[in-house]
Amino acid sequence: MNMKDFKYSRIFILGFGFFGISIIWALYNAYVPIFLQDTFNLSKTVTGFIMTIDNLFAVILLPFLGALSDMTRTRLGRRKPYILLGAPLAALMFALIPVAREYENLALFMGTIILMNFFMALFRSPVIAFMPDITPSEKRSQANGIINFMGGLGALFAYFGGKMLYDINYVLPFYVGAAIMLLANLFVVLFVPEPGRYRKAGEVRVKLSQLLKETSRKSSGELKENLKDVFASREKSLLAILLAIFFWFIAFNSLETFFTSYAKYHLGIEESTGAFMLGVFSLSFMIFAIPAGFLGGRVGRKRTITIGLLVVVAIMLAAYQVGETSKPASSSLGDPVVMTFMGLFFVGGIGWAMVNVNSLPMVVDMTTEEKLGGYTGLYYFFSQAANLVAPPLSGAFIDVAGYKTLLLFATVFFVLALVTMQFVRRGDIVKSKGDVYDYVPEMD
Repeated sequence: MNMKDFKYSRIFILGFGFFGISIIWALYNAYVPIFLQDTFNLSKTVTGFIMTIDNLFAVILLPFLGALSDMTRTRLGRRKPYILLGAPLAALMFALIPVAREYENLALFMGTIILMNFFMALFRSPVIAFMPDITPSEKRSQANGIINFMGGLGALFAYFGGKMLYDINYVLPFYVGAAIMLLANLFVVLFVPEPGRYRKAGEVRVKLSQLLKETSRKSSGELKENLKDVFASREKSLLAILLAIFFWFIAFNSLETFFTSYAKYHLGIEESTGAFMLGVFSLSFMIFAIPAGFLGGRVGRKRTITIGLLVVVAIMLAAYQVGETSKPASSSLGDPVVMTFMGLFFVGGIGWAMVNVNSLPMVVDMTTEEKLGGYTGLYYFFSQAANLVAPPLSGAFIDVAGYKTLLLFATVFFVLALVTMQFVRRGDIVKSKGDVYDYVPEMD
């Protein structure tokens, strides 16, 4: 990808895909744990295990699907076919979650969320890999800032708009969220062209089974090469950044999964208010996502991530102190304790933007253009492996010692990420002659 073909307007349009995905996950993580505990009387540990289904699919499928999409060639391109297959089916299953809850049948409810998670996994890695496809290396932090701005906007819509819809009827956030996610991803398919070298001109007659067999064989070989890059390389920057991602997503996902439960069962306020408090985190993340990308391009991605992690650790410790020394008098957003949490989360969202926006560009800038999808899959393998570990592990701590452990649990893993990040030596942007920023890889 060269600079003359790069357009920020296309990145904003591509961001609608992440916007729709973020709406779905924000609503899913905010309300499905409550359904599992209130409707089906499941323990926190079991709830945590169930909330890892999406992460299980991600760990198993996303590295393979990222590599598979690298090898795919169609008239639409190499990423769009997965969006067209996965997004409509995922939207349908998400809309059926509250319907399944009405029957109070755990098997039916579980079947619905398992299918929803499977279909989401089909297109998540390809849609994210679309960004580096159309972005040159020196603009990827900025572009990822825009993508995460759109994702933050989606989460903001889910938390704030979801509260209003949920208070009217708990089914409405699921219906509206499904419709928006579907429309947003169709918008991407219609208005963001893939690079011409990935589009196969004309009609090629080939059996689908033959195409899948050949593409799967090649993508499996690429996946093995990618994993070798992680573990067998003498230079360990790739492993270090992936471990840091693993640690900070354990921290973040434990909060995302259990904070509404923390608000309800520990602080004694309504779960919709807890979701609104998380929305403030998403608000500041959204506001600062684009500046965080430009900051990473200016002062360096590693330095920006390190500062962001320091901010998040400080906020987690402060929030723990507030939650243990005072309790809200009501669920009102004007309650002093609720307002304190929202103020802290606003600052925490800024730190999280500095971390999250600059991490994917670091990973994909450690490889070649032909393997962008595969390395995007590696990013998601480690982030989703973290999300696989986080809910049951943090849920077990909560079952043993109560919800007071939640914020401390997150703090410990943010600190581990901060330490691991210091061993990363590649994936950054360095200043060269003429104040032009170029990626300079270190060779083994």
